[in-house]
Amino acid sequence: MKFWVNNNNKEQSVIAGDKIRSDLRDLGLEEYRRNPDLVISVGGDGTLLSTFHAYANHLDKVKFLALHTGHLGFYSDWTDQEIPELTQRIKEYKEKIPSTSYPLIDIRVESEDGCYLHEIAINEVVVRRLSSMTMKTNVDIDGEFFESFRGDGLCFSTPTGSTAYSKAIGGALIHPKISVFQMVEMASINNRVYRTISSPLIIPHNQQVDLYPQVADDYVISCDGITTKLMKVKRISIRLNSQRAQFAQYRHRHFWTRVGTAFLGQDAE
Repeated sequence: MKFWVNNNNKEQSVIAGDKIRSDLRDLGLEEYRRNPDLVISVGGDGTLLSTFHAYANHLDKVKFLALHTGHLGFYSDWTDQEIPELTQRIKEYKEKIPSTSYPLIDIRVESEDGCYLHEIAINEVVVRRLSSMTMKTNVDIDGEFFESFRGDGLCFSTPTGSTAYSKAIGGALIHPKISVFQMVEMASINNRVYRTISSPLIIPHNQQVDLYPQVADDYVISCDGITTKLMKVKRISIRLNSQRAQFAQYRHRHFWTRVGTAFLGQDAE
């Protein structure tokens, strides 16, 4: 088995990263950055997101594992205090990595000049304008007109991403075993003239949302916090990606336990 460890620059993460690298090399595993079987993120959820995007073109092969330095994150089953136990689990499953998979959002942007931008996200995609001007767009769902949106922007989140920015703006929490994504409106305008649904929409895996924004030169999309400016946008299409992110599961930790730990202050078992 080939592995790679990516840690952030915080002292605790650097120490933990060096520890697990040393332990895995002692097991006879090969450290290989270019084409690993197992990629270990050491830090917080932000480190995991950057690690995921670094290997987003290898989803058919790589499995991710998050080791959190500090409080448990939503993608992490392990802390830096549990490295010996984790190393033992990896040793036991050297031939076949046990895993679970999470849905990914697929976003395609078509410009007026025929250019295309294609991105994927494991947490969320946010479409908005850079300026303080209102974003105006028609919204189609599954090929049929749904609404004319006016507001600050639209957020599309995966089930795992439903606990992040989407939750902060009123989105639902969705269990990652459900193959869906959701659309959440950001500060929509509702009065006698303009009306939107003003409620999170849970959209099944086989349906697509298409946005047809009013002409403007300051649209941006943020995929897991990575922001790209858009020019001459004709259509933005959002759906679930056909691939899923594979996470090594050397032990199971209940999703709702993660939710309780993060938001209700409950101690993890």
